[in-house]
Amino acid sequence: MAKPIETALKAGGAAVAVAAAALALALVTPAPPPAMGEAANPPRRIVSINLCTDQLLVDLVARDRIAGISRLAADPALSAVTQRIGGLTLVNGSAEEVLALRPDLVLTSEHSTPHLVSLLRRLGVRVETIPLASDLDGIRASIRKVAEVVGESPRGDAVIAALDRRIAAVSAPATSRPTALAYQVNSLTSGPGGLIDAMMAAAGLRNMAGEHRLGPAGRLPLEAFVARPPDLVVLATLPDAYATRTADNLRHPAMRDLARRRPTTAIDMPLWLCGTPAVAEGIERLARQRRLIVETAARTERRGVFEP
Repeated sequence: MAKPIETALKAGGAAVAVAAAALALALVTPAPPPAMGEAANPPRRIVSINLCTDQLLVDLVARDRIAGISRLAADPALSAVTQRIGGLTLVNGSAEEVLALRPDLVLTSEHSTPHLVSLLRRLGVRVETIPLASDLDGIRASIRKVAEVVGESPRGDAVIAALDRRIAAVSAPATSRPTALAYQVNSLTSGPGGLIDAMMAAAGLRNMAGEHRLGPAGRLPLEAFVARPPDLVVLATLPDAYATRTADNLRHPAMRDLARRRPTTAIDMPLWLCGTPAVAEGIERLARQRRLIVETAARTERRGVFEP
């Protein structure tokens, strides 16, 4: 599936790097690597420059310890924490912005701008790279990693336990798994091995994408989707969220007709773009639809047995 959007984190050219280095000499006191017992003196000025680490940080750390997060965290089309970040400093991810916040810890992902990360480390800023999750175990690992580096391991354990409770509450038996297929802009779908696939499995659904011949980046033509639809249509992007032509597949009359004829639910992008506890809400939505599909099938079968 599409990687988290990193356009706000692009580094400038050589001139920006030089300017940032000069600014750093005035603003930053090089910090030594974290030592044993770091939890007793956790970082107090944490900056996140990645949408996914933004959201994990907000879940795990008190607001007064967050010096800044990426501007993408305020975009409701991408972020699940927009309602919880009012008053926090938002950054585009330039070296000047980050260094001006005097961070004692910067969080990022392996997909963030390597030039910026390299510059920060050369200037003595502690930077922790958090792996991005592609399944539920990966989400748990990311939560634990962030919790560890910010000195909030007990809080991380509590967040994971709450996530697991929500998933367990909607778990379904391995038998009777209706099919589901996620569809988003540009006719993209989610094949095996991604977060949406993991969410479907947790909700008791079988991802039908593996039964189709997908094109580049997981593209499934609308004709193929409509000709062989799943038991549950999953809109991974809301039809009216984007006004561009790339979303026309979701607004096509054939797609709207299919959505009227088949059970349909939405797990919009903030619930699956990043591996965060927000996936629980998406799993719950999918599980509710699965339950309705199974109950409807059971009623239909009973009518077939008892009616002449």
